[in-house]
Amino acid sequence: MRFSDLLDAARSNPLDVTIPAEWGQGRATFGGLVAALQYEALRAQVPADRPLRSLAITFVGPVEPDVPAGYHVEVLREGKAVSQLLGRVVQNGEVATVVQASFGAARESQIDVASEPAPAFKHWDDCQELPYIKGVTPEFMRHLAMRWSVGGLPFTGNKSRDMGGWVRLRGDVKEEALTEAHILALVDAWPPALLPHLTKPAPGSTLTWTIEFIQPLQQLSTLDWCQYYVNIEYARDGYGHAAAALWGPSGELIAISRQSVVVFA
Repeated sequence: MRFSDLLDAARSNPLDVTIPAEWGQGRATFGGLVAALQYEALRAQVPADRPLRSLAITFVGPVEPDVPAGYHVEVLREGKAVSQLLGRVVQNGEVATVVQASFGAARESQIDVASEPAPAFKHWDDCQELPYIKGVTPEFMRHLAMRWSVGGLPFTGNKSRDMGGWVRLRGDVKEEALTEAHILALVDAWPPALLPHLTKPAPGSTLTWTIEFIQPLQQLSTLDWCQYYVNIEYARDGYGHAAAALWGPSGELIAISRQSVVVFA
């Protein structure tokens, strides 16, 4: 089932969405997809002239594949320019994910500070792609392509603090305009930056995730390669804290991300 098909399902009936196992991540569903579907439910409740500015996501528990879930929305406040909403993914009567969203219209300002430039990476054609291998890599990776330029692959014993490369949707992807929903999947597709430090497979998952979007979004396609870079700021006692960013293929900033992750090793 294509990413676009699942987004359509969330738009048409957000209280009854079933994600197939091909989007699995261990015993759970790919978190970037869960966040994207909740975003679609939130987006439907906000005026179109208020783009998404930020999401704060807490993964309370796993969203199981092949089991219906509801993507609930509560409008907390509608101001003159900013809308604050709360989303909850509910499955089997329990809350699995909580999302706080801030949408805000543009306003006049004397402040104009450009972003830092994107790091220099090898071209995507010159980078190693992490292949989808059934039973070895997460199932959802059949739908996303990642090509490494910085740092090591998971479980290779590479002690680098940073990791990054190029990412886009793949497979039978429907070419369409890149939206916030797609960006959520592209950013979360990357494994926790701590995993290359390990020498053998071990489970790891995101505990909390905040992501901020640079508006207006660039006019990109779902087939464009985007540049991802993450830096580990601190890790100990099974928890890690990392800051990341995503740029378009020509170096313009798209999103800023921060995650707290748990690694069971």
